[in-house]
Amino acid sequence: MKTARIIYNPTSGREAFKESLAEVLECLEVGGYITSTHATTCAGDATQAAAKACDLGFDLIVAAGGDGTVNEVVNGMAAYDERPALGIIPMGTVNDFAKALHIPPTIDEAVEMIVSGRSARIDIGRMNSKYFINIAGGGKITEVSYEAPSKLKSIIGPLAYYVKGIEMLPKIRSTNVKIEYDDNVFEGKVMLFMLGLTNSIGGFEKLVPDARLNDGKFTLIIVEEASLAEIGHIMTLATRGEHLKHPKVHFFKAEEVDISSFEEVHLNLDGEFGGVLPAHFINLKEHLEVRVPTSFYEEYILTDEEGR
Repeated sequence: MKTARIIYNPTSGREAFKESLAEVLECLEVGGYITSTHATTCAGDATQAAAKACDLGFDLIVAAGGDGTVNEVVNGMAAYDERPALGIIPMGTVNDFAKALHIPPTIDEAVEMIVSGRSARIDIGRMNSKYFINIAGGGKITEVSYEAPSKLKSIIGPLAYYVKGIEMLPKIRSTNVKIEYDDNVFEGKVMLFMLGLTNSIGGFEKLVPDARLNDGKFTLIIVEEASLAEIGHIMTLATRGEHLKHPKVHFFKAEEVDISSFEEVHLNLDGEFGGVLPAHFINLKEHLEVRVPTSFYEEYILTDEEGR
């Protein structure tokens, strides 16, 4: 029998997962897993629990929660040479990473996919000593995701980000940065920069239209200094995946990125505060084994024939 460890946020999804835990355990047992659980109690607890599961040699870690919980679990796993596979049950407000992997949104369907789906090896990012799975970004506008109050997010869901964004509009300004990516350099005033690993970021599901999750490269998007009207236009284009056509938007592929500034620039890692510049980013190609639907594997995972 294989072993699985469920690490779950008991407050995610209005406690819906906790109420379904018995059914989840039964499904995993039928699927061949001896399963135990860990309910998180504070920030960083999921990281410690995932590290302990790696130490104990579990075959599978199931992260049940939002993007923050998944990020913490990956941060507990990523430094190990031998890592369990990762299953995800999306229970957060936006669930960007789960959406990018086409993981079903309901608990029972997600668990069934973990048992009967496929394993895919996907890229993750490392920023200094921290890891991220979806996005790293900087600039005042990227602070919206972690400044939106948890209570507001639980009540109105993704709309909370837009409410907070409107409140922050008068404070948004450009920042002077130096961005070195592979053998190239960009210097100047920017409204924001983002290093994307998937196509679903901040509720926008077409922000990186050509994302491949195991190509070993970040998608680096830089938005130059722009007026609020131009930012609004760019965001409108982003909902349709057409923002890369805007003259203030720059788009590059890179394996390694260094970003610095003489100003204090906050960083966002997977929707949470990640520190301040300077930062060194590196793409860890195919570092994480994750359970995904067969349809996703066939459409989004590069094969050797496609030039993986």
